[in-house]
Amino acid sequence: MATMNMIQALNSAMDVMLTRDPNVLIYGEDVGFFGGVFRATDGLQKKHGLHRCFDTPIGESGIVATAIGMGAYGLRPVIEIQFADYIYPAYDQLVSEAARLRYRSAGDFWAPLTLRTPYGGGIFGGQTHSQSPEALFTHVAGLKTVIPSTPYDAKGLLISAIEDDDPVMFFEPKRIYNGPFDGHHDRAVTPWSKHVASEVPEGHYTVPLGKAAIRREGDALTVLAYGTMVHVALAAVEETGIDAEVIDLRTLMPVDIDTITASIEKTGRCVIVHEATRTSGYGAELSALVQENCFYHLEAPIERVAGWDTPYPHAFEWQYFPGPKRIADAMRRAMEG
Repeated sequence: MATMNMIQALNSAMDVMLTRDPNVLIYGEDVGFFGGVFRATDGLQKKHGLHRCFDTPIGESGIVATAIGMGAYGLRPVIEIQFADYIYPAYDQLVSEAARLRYRSAGDFWAPLTLRTPYGGGIFGGQTHSQSPEALFTHVAGLKTVIPSTPYDAKGLLISAIEDDDPVMFFEPKRIYNGPFDGHHDRAVTPWSKHVASEVPEGHYTVPLGKAAIRREGDALTVLAYGTMVHVALAAVEETGIDAEVIDLRTLMPVDIDTITASIEKTGRCVIVHEATRTSGYGAELSALVQENCFYHLEAPIERVAGWDTPYPHAFEWQYFPGPKRIADAMRRAMEG
């Protein structure tokens, strides 16, 4: 089995689907000849041709609008927004058109598009290259929201997203494109080749949407995380010695409430972690779901660890980024509560 980093796994997923389904095509800013700013589409234009993988002007609204039309006519476009920070000009098209097309046409049309975009911090990208806007899309009925944390999941989830008949927002945690990150920025980077989840089949396979993964089993408390924060949470668990269960949500909408509920009914405590700003972040929805579904099993208040309610500060990257110490502190509070 091949060993891949996340970029290679995503590239493999798109290559497999371009080969497998003639209705799949890929486009966005610099994704064709250049192969994408992170090289996720490297070589795909050369292999599959100018009509299957091509560049667009800088116009996010137009990229999404054309994808909706293509989807309605039977194609399966995979579009890239170069950074999640630049997705806002396309928000109206995603919310008012893509998400509602099936409903407003009474099932006559739908938009099977997949939107890929790198998100999150930890790379000194500042306020315009570090945002985590996932909660803005989980709020929209008709959109699915997916965030992988490993190369294996990245490929399997992306193939599932492309094959899905609904529009899928596929957020890629760019801090872990080349290796898992435990939140200790002063340590050497660990490559994916040293991680078991870097073993990725070269052919077609899927990871189901709407199904979480338990990355570590435990009995003392439950940690809910996704993307880069899965690895930071695992580091915090190891450093505290607390027997925590770490759940990688993988899909935020639809969320796997059954796995969450089963874990918290066992542990009685919950810590929620994400990079995005705290207020109205996805952790707020998770907290409400846990309270509604697990109230009589909770033995302590739910803890949330998140980014601050400010723009992402370039000069204070690691104060903003939810590191293992902040997660560990929240875990200790949950155990003492």
